[in-house]
Amino acid sequence: MTPISSAISTSPGTAAYDPVADRIASARELLQARRAAEALIPAQQAAAMAPANAQAAALLDQVQTELAAGDPELVKLELTAVLNPDDGAGHLVLGEVYAAADRPHDAERCFKRALALGRIRDAHADLAALYLSVEMFDAADHHAHLVLSAADEGGDDDTLVAIAYQVLAAACEARGEHAQAERRLDQAYARQSLFRQPAPGAAFTTLVLVTRGPGNISYASLLPRGQFDRLVWYMEHARPEQVAELGSYAVVLNAIGDPDVALASQATVDAFLAGCERPVLNPPARVEATFRHRVGETLAGIDDLVAPRTIRLSFDEISDGLGAAVARGGFDGPVIVRPTGSHGGKGLVLADDPAALDSVAFDDGADLYVTAFHDYRSADGFYRKYRMIFVDREPYAYHLAIGPQWMVHHRSAEMADDPSRIAEELAFLRDPEAAIGARAMAALRAIGQRLDLDYGGIDFSVTEDGQVLLFEANATMLTHLEPADGPFAAKNRYIEPILRAFRDHLTTVASRA
Repeated sequence: MTPISSAISTSPGTAAYDPVADRIASARELLQARRAAEALIPAQQAAAMAPANAQAAALLDQVQTELAAGDPELVKLELTAVLNPDDGAGHLVLGEVYAAADRPHDAERCFKRALALGRIRDAHADLAALYLSVEMFDAADHHAHLVLSAADEGGDDDTLVAIAYQVLAAACEARGEHAQAERRLDQAYARQSLFRQPAPGAAFTTLVLVTRGPGNISYASLLPRGQFDRLVWYMEHARPEQVAELGSYAVVLNAIGDPDVALASQATVDAFLAGCERPVLNPPARVEATFRHRVGETLAGIDDLVAPRTIRLSFDEISDGLGAAVARGGFDGPVIVRPTGSHGGKGLVLADDPAALDSVAFDDGADLYVTAFHDYRSADGFYRKYRMIFVDREPYAYHLAIGPQWMVHHRSAEMADDPSRIAEELAFLRDPEAAIGARAMAALRAIGQRLDLDYGGIDFSVTEDGQVLLFEANATMLTHLEPADGPFAAKNRYIEPILRAFRDHLTTVASRA
């Protein structure tokens, strides 16, 4: 990292020091690091010192072009931070925007700058959350404990303490320390369960109802912090008297997208919404229709849809053996078994027949889903899992994961070094109907209407005869931009319309309040 002070230094290091060349070199280095706002000052200085220097003029033009092409709100924050290098609060806000945009290195730089400027607890809390997001769990723990230490020394802040406990809980969960994770969550939300995340200049406030565990809609990427004014309320710990603390808000986003996870706070959410006069996106009743063992019924009758049979088994039902319970459920071929409320392949098991399940261990007390397995391998040996996102019931292509294993996820499919698979995914994003066929596309449109969600999605494959093979359809589907310097950056031109569509829909609904 080149400090801003170095980039604009006028101190000659040697007798051969060339101030114009120094500023040109600094500006170029900053540009290469995607820091165009910081490059502006040395580029302007070089052009002012040597008006006839073609390199300086071209460089200034390049900097200005990159700034003009950037996100206006982000560029504004970047320029503000450059012009106010000692404003710790400004660096914190910029770092949080970088973190939401999946730019962890830039976020880390901003948070460390804020830390050096004395924003101790805020910066440690932001660094803890950042390191958690990139799975640097030891570093996340370290900074979370520093937040708690600062609170013990008299710098108590309920919001920051709650964030620190959230981070510690998530790190425990990632290590498989489930009981400790639950204790940390209790410590977090006993202190605070309602979080104000202001965005100066935002047109309205969105109240976001969330759960303490996994299963939330990806509201952080849909409604970036700093751009959308948010009230985030953890409903397992919501209290009736907090309604008076909410203040003014225009719209409610029920971000609890997994119906299994929603059970823990369902009574509280229902009681609040019964007295709420604001419009609600993704009402709980529509989310409830996406239970894995009910979604087939929800979508029944849609042409060209194959929904594999799924049942739910309680822990009591499997107490005498999982294989026997599955056989009693009417399965005799390959099945997929997963714990309720799990995502991303966690706890997923494929068995050739029910008898093979007797040696599989699951957590005590866990209910399980059992789904008939359909071999969806393509002729080339790869498995293809498509994802469409529904915004206001309309489908948008989001990604295509292509891998050699039956459990294929985009992050683990090892597509980054395979230009042919990357090209196939981009072709799907560019023209999904051409990629999957008219029959499948018509089925997807019908599914979006039947789900009737303001935001949701579907993971699926396409059979040899052009039908949609359903994996899951619910509101928890992740949507986020890819890193601009990553192997899948070309996808962003197709992801951005999804984000815009959701934000436009939210704004339209809010305007009716």
